[in-house]
Amino acid sequence: MMEFWLISVPLDKISCQSLEKLKRVAAKSGLATSSRLHVPELKVGTLDVLLGLSDDLSRLDSYTEGVMRQTSQCLGEVMEEFSGKLLESMLANGEYKTNQKGRQSPLKSYFQTVQVDLAAYVSRFQWDRAKYPTAQPLKTLTDIISKQVSQVDTELKSRRAAYSHVKASIQSFERKNEGSLQTRALTNIVKKEDVVLNSDYLTTLLVVVPRMAYALWEKTYESMSKFVVPRSSRKLVEDAEAGIFTVTLFKSVTSEFKAKAKNHKFTVREYNPDEAEKQKQEMGRLAVDKKELHRTFVCWLKVNFSEIFVAWIHVKVLRTFVESVLRYGLPVSFQAVLLQPSKKSMKQLRQQLNSVFKHLEPAAVTAKPDVGLEIPDGSTGQQEYYSYICYPIKINLVDPS
Repeated sequence: MMEFWLISVPLDKISCQSLEKLKRVAAKSGLATSSRLHVPELKVGTLDVLLGLSDDLSRLDSYTEGVMRQTSQCLGEVMEEFSGKLLESMLANGEYKTNQKGRQSPLKSYFQTVQVDLAAYVSRFQWDRAKYPTAQPLKTLTDIISKQVSQVDTELKSRRAAYSHVKASIQSFERKNEGSLQTRALTNIVKKEDVVLNSDYLTTLLVVVPRMAYALWEKTYESMSKFVVPRSSRKLVEDAEAGIFTVTLFKSVTSEFKAKAKNHKFTVREYNPDEAEKQKQEMGRLAVDKKELHRTFVCWLKVNFSEIFVAWIHVKVLRTFVESVLRYGLPVSFQAVLLQPSKKSMKQLRQQLNSVFKHLEPAAVTAKPDVGLEIPDGSTGQQEYYSYICYPIKINLVDPS
């Protein structure tokens, strides 16, 4: 996991000196790395508008987090499905067998790359004026981002439902091809050459015979009716409990044969060649649909996860601007700094921040909740208030496998 703290302090002399002191101490002791984060000149508006926006942006922050979490989780799930099959294929072909323990899955490597890219974007953040024109009022910018996130949320639900529907249909077919031979679909078991087709007089039955009764079947099937074709029985498939045998006979004695078979505890399975062919075609169509949906869905998820992340960082910058104006007053006079804490030194860094900015304590009554994001399982909630403005950015993309 990578974590950043976006902090904002006034531009007064004491705060500037305190910030420089913090940077020196953090760098010398390895508490954190720091960089200036540029917040563009934005239209301030009225105090009432700013107060309303503070709440709106807090809600938008949480909403964007939720959509981003869903998008990242979905991306992991969909990519994992492909990654698993790719790995199985490589193993089956005799590849990828050496140094298995030392190798990373393609999915894990992808997520690590994404995490680095996201961290690089945060540390080199520049406001996207093309998407979010700074000449627009703050309320308009907030609405633009809100609409963008809402559209992604709606399309994600739609695409996920379509993909899940095709997956469920395929799984339904696959379940029919599993289980005992008494109930398993015959589509992938019986071939056209196994049965008599288009005959006016003859037909082929498929009979499930317990393994313990194979000898009884061979001994009795020709005598279950006068009109059974001699030596027409052939075993098509078997499992641990039974096997499926063919038998060819005249159509006119089908009922009689079925009754005799039942007496011997043999089960005659119904089989319709035309229906079986339709099922094969449907399964093939679904497989093609799923492959195409998978390809387009993964592309869409990658693009939109990145877009939502970018939007979320802009929300954080907007919140920093609004809260800085509300807390530090007009004219706009604050500076935003991005800290990347050392994983083992977060507590010490927080203590150092509280120490160097303790002169801001009287303003703490107007502080906002400390809000953060984890991907894919982050949470937003009430946390400790600080004398300075602070928004943590937690990037935690975990390989779902």
